[in-house]
Amino acid sequence: MNLNDLENNWITGFEKPMIIAGPCSAESESQMLETAKRLKESDADVSVFRAGIWKPRTKPNGFEGVGVIGLNWLKKVKQEYGFKTATEVANAHHVFAALEADVDVLWIGARSTVNPFTVQEIAQALRGTDKPVLVKNPVNPDLALWIGALERLLGQDVKNLGVIHRGFSTYQKTKYRNIPNWQIALDFKHQFPNIPMFIDPSHICGNRTGLASVTQEAFNVGYEGAIIESHCNPDEAWSDAAQQITPEVLAQMINDIQIRRSDISGYEDEMGKYRTLISDLDFQLIELLSQRMKISEKIGTLKKENNIAIFQPERWKIIAEYAAQKANESSMSQDFIEKIFKAIHEESIEVQNNIMINR
Repeated sequence: MNLNDLENNWITGFEKPMIIAGPCSAESESQMLETAKRLKESDADVSVFRAGIWKPRTKPNGFEGVGVIGLNWLKKVKQEYGFKTATEVANAHHVFAALEADVDVLWIGARSTVNPFTVQEIAQALRGTDKPVLVKNPVNPDLALWIGALERLLGQDVKNLGVIHRGFSTYQKTKYRNIPNWQIALDFKHQFPNIPMFIDPSHICGNRTGLASVTQEAFNVGYEGAIIESHCNPDEAWSDAAQQITPEVLAQMINDIQIRRSDISGYEDEMGKYRTLISDLDFQLIELLSQRMKISEKIGTLKKENNIAIFQPERWKIIAEYAAQKANESSMSQDFIEKIFKAIHEESIEVQNNIMINR
């Protein structure tokens, strides 16, 4: 059995979109119950209450979660407010404790997904469970690792699977804590349309201001759910305070989100016309790029014959400035134009490198 055999693998008992919300970390019983109470009273349309029981931290001596005592608080949330519950598991001990506490939904974090040994340990501990298991993308942009984690779970007869897109780490300074890198997530969705995909705007943004727009972008491209951090007193949260919002703000945000239809019934002819035009323009772009790379080959040959280094910093500076100028003139995103020119420049360097090595 493989992942594509999981037909219509929607999570049993939940409607779309499925919203998972709650504090980044369980801090106290009162904090958990107050957050749950306000989520219920705010009509936020949350079906699953989340809380981190064990918290993987970058450096030691920080708050690493309250541990198993927090599972009792999750039980109280379920008993008093009727929410299903969810938490992250990062080793076999976590799995056994969460299953014993009857946590309804489990997820594997980005730091765990990146390590096949860890995923295998978790998968074996989960063997045969019918509870939903969600897998966050690895911290680095590696689609194969993400898919591999799901395959390890499926290999242990865990079939109620979903994925969480939480963005990817980068050395670049951007407006995101973790850049979305939408194409990787969409590549996954294209390969496995049967596996539900959730957006995690809290970890993508790292702040409160971008949560709504990132969530809307995800639903615009057909995501089935969201996992969002909500805290009764966000400014005083023990972890990730900047990216958590109150239950009332969350409720308004969810109410403002527009859910898009997945079919194009009634618009096939008009959509087909525009897609034909795009296909024609795409073909022209490919032809132009091919011509550009042929010129790069000539430049590479000239550099090799005259023992000139391939990378010329001043030339790249000119290209970058030109890209910024054209972005302003065309009213297109400067980030988008820069990405295109960087990709073209990198390919040009690769073409010239091949000439240096092989000729």
